[in-house]
Amino acid sequence: MASPRLLRSCLLATLSATLVAAAAVSPAHAERGPETAAAVTFSDTFDGPAGSGVDAAKWQLETGDNVSNHERQYYTPGTDNAKLDGRGNLVIEARRENPGNYQCWYGTCEYTSARLNTSGKFTATYGHVEARMKIPRGQGIWPAFWMLGQDIGEVGWPDSGEIDVMENVGFEPSTVHGTIHGPGYSGSGGIGAAYTLPNGEAFADAFHTFAVDWAPDRITWSVDGNVYQTRTPADLGGKAWVFDKPFFLILNLAVGGYWPGDPDGSTTFPQQLVVDEVKVTTSDG
Repeated sequence: MASPRLLRSCLLATLSATLVAAAAVSPAHAERGPETAAAVTFSDTFDGPAGSGVDAAKWQLETGDNVSNHERQYYTPGTDNAKLDGRGNLVIEARRENPGNYQCWYGTCEYTSARLNTSGKFTATYGHVEARMKIPRGQGIWPAFWMLGQDIGEVGWPDSGEIDVMENVGFEPSTVHGTIHGPGYSGSGGIGAAYTLPNGEAFADAFHTFAVDWAPDRITWSVDGNVYQTRTPADLGGKAWVFDKPFFLILNLAVGGYWPGDPDGSTTFPQQLVVDEVKVTTSDG
């Protein structure tokens, strides 16, 4: 079982989601309401010259290792592991290397990767939050698109709340997980479900859109418009619902950890999380 991620040098000691034992459920088409009632509050299509960094007005990079989940990567600054490809994508790349002689909780780091967030730059409270991405593959590879409560610096985790829009662990190439974490239902006790592609298809083979529709007392997850779970306060058994406040966005690509396990001889590097677009659409009434 995984434990929450903790980067020693991250902005707000942010933590990530962990394993939720949940089975895939049958999809249904997402109902988002009239498109005319929506307004885009955040959008990044990652346009720019190949090799350039992300828009600093929208994103910041976290750096450091992550002892809490026993992940193996060191998150680097700048464009070392996160840059635009010149074709409208952000590429977050995990490599088996350590050119900076970075030190991790287990000794000299074996891998590098990147983690970005919008804390202090953009937060959302409700809306349709989505990312169109092509995820990597392989044992020990752990991409994620998720959100944390902006008040994490004041109240800590898990009281801040965490909404995991999408996580994938490499030993499940056809499955992604969506989860909420809060006080009394965090870590391996998070509440969520899984979505599995049909016919043995792998998520790494094509771009997919991962989203939540988030409203007061209600969060609904979808993949490519297909709903696979909805959570409300009724799912918490009397525990506090902590999702009616501002949250910031996070994109990262981890290597190793309690949940995915470490890479093995079958894992090839580099591995890439390719992000075509991140968008937040909020109803204007």
